[in-house]
Amino acid sequence: MNKQIKLLIERYPALSVCEEEIEKAYKVLEECFAAGHKLLIAGNGGSCSDGEHIAGELMKGFKLQRKCPEEFAKKLKAIDAERGAELAEKLQGGLPTIALDNHQALNTAYVNDVENGGLLTYAQQVYGYGKAGDVLLGISTSGNSKNVAYATVVARAKGMKVIGLTGAKGGNLANVADVTIKVPETETYMIQELHLPIYHCLCLMLEERFFGGN
Repeated sequence: MNKQIKLLIERYPALSVCEEEIEKAYKVLEECFAAGHKLLIAGNGGSCSDGEHIAGELMKGFKLQRKCPEEFAKKLKAIDAERGAELAEKLQGGLPTIALDNHQALNTAYVNDVENGGLLTYAQQVYGYGKAGDVLLGISTSGNSKNVAYATVVARAKGMKVIGLTGAKGGNLANVADVTIKVPETETYMIQELHLPIYHCLCLMLEERFFGGN
């Protein structure tokens, strides 16, 4: 068992039922990032905030420093000695992750221009951003969020893999995702309370994998 998963389960014993799915989700994400692809995240309400949280942990240092590689640092300094030196010192390695919620101009334009397009904004973003090899993480406590469901259809058509993060019932998301992590709760806020330590665990595992040598 990965040390981060072991620590997770020691702190949250109820999540022992999710061990296998957490490991599978990690492998999907590791394969995605190792091949130079990206992660897209869709969710509503608290799950929307979780998407932003995950992007924040993956796009900059979490526990590790993630120093700028020396080869890239040299390129920065060659372009601009002063600014390049500062950038080389302060830039942090990131794993390309986009939380799909924070694009208000795009979202409002799509809703305004497309009849009944309110449930399709995530699908439109996946259609525009998504490429084969990318991953869509759908976060839904019920597993039945309609806008997330539409996004999964586009993701699969694009050749992307889908990870679901849900509650105990799983809902529709569990039926369409390649991997679904179903936490053993059915009350929305209790589900969300268990989602956070799971995605922190995944972020820690990914950081160790891609930046542990720094």
